[in-house]
This record gives sequence, structure tokens and C-alpha cells, in this order.
Amino acid sequence: MALNIRVKETADETRERIARTAEELFRRMGFAKTAVADIAAELGMSAANVYRFFPSKTAIVATICTRTLLENEAQIAAVLAGEGTPQERIIEGFVTILRYHKENFLEERRVHDMVLVAMENNWDAIEAHKARIGGMIAKVLAEGIESGVFVPHDPGMASQIILGACVRYCHPVLVVQHIDEDLEAGLRASLSFILRSIEVERTPLP
Repeated sequence: MALNIRVKETADETRERIARTAEELFRRMGFAKTAVADIAAELGMSAANVYRFFPSKTAIVATICTRTLLENEAQIAAVLAGEGTPQERIIEGFVTILRYHKENFLEERRVHDMVLVAMENNWDAIEAHKARIGGMIAKVLAEGIESGVFVPHDPGMASQIILGACVRYCHPVLVVQHIDEDLEAGLRASLSFILRSIEVERTPLP
């Protein structure tokens, strides 16, 4: 006779199940309209049990946001490691960030709202996200120096300068404020201008 053996979830698996269920409800109902009690009911558990794993609804959003940002980072990393010159890869990496925020606002408004909530309440995660992107950009800059495309410079410092200069195209609030503008063209022009300042000068052909 076959036995039905129920495997007990680990704490991490339960946390993930709560976060996934909460994300579905946030997408369907919105963050403000979804209570912890709604999440608990959807899971068939008590609100007190949800609070055992997350101290607040905002903490659940932070977990969801971190995962979505990591997914976005994976897209950025793929672009930065792809084909093209260092300049082209850096530009396309930033375009990937811009498109992510535009699409969230235009097509997944409630995902956009979750990102804003996380930014307001969990800035450390956002800073870590920015640091990881800065590290990716610095790596491409270092490759450019090694290959003779860029003049010698501090890649870490240069990546921070580039991130600061492009904040208008990377911050979700600022992207939304200028959503009707051709942000992609502005981003490409800005980055091309910045990157020219560290390019090795080429002797013109006769």
C-alpha cells in the first residue's frame, strides 16, 4: 500500500511560499489593499503564523523587491557580459535598467508600487543593489583599460560617477516623472558623452 508522506517545509521554504503568495495578491489587489490577514487566508494559515516569518507586510515587500531586483541584475549582467565594445555594453546595460522601470510603470504598475515601498522602508537593500551594479560596470571599465579602449583610471570611482550622472534614467520615481520624454535617447547621448572622456584618443586615418 502506498503511503502518503507529507514532507515538512523548512523555514526558508515557508518564507518563500508566503512571499510568493503575497506577491500574487499585491499584483492583483495592490499593496495598500492587501492585509496580512488576506495573505494568511490565501495560504490557509493564521496571520500570527505569517508574523512568525515576517515582522510586517513591508518586510514581505522587501523580500519580493530584493528578488525582482536580483532578476533585473541577472539581465544587466548578461548584457554587460555579451557582445560589443565596452562602451556599447555599458550603454546597453543602463538601457536595460531604464526599460525595467518603464515597463514596471506602464505594464506592471503594482510592481512599480512595491519597488517604491521597498525603497522607502528598506534602503539598505537598494544600496546593495546599486553597489552590485556599480561593481558590474567597474568590471567592464577595467576590461576596457586592459584592452586599450579606455585610458587608465580608477574603475570603481568611474562607475560611481557614471551611476550618479545617470540617476535620472535609473531611479523609478524620476523615470516616471519624465515618462513622456525620449529617455532612452537621452540616456544613450549622456553615456556616450561621459565615456568619450575616458576613451583612448585615436589618431585619425590620413
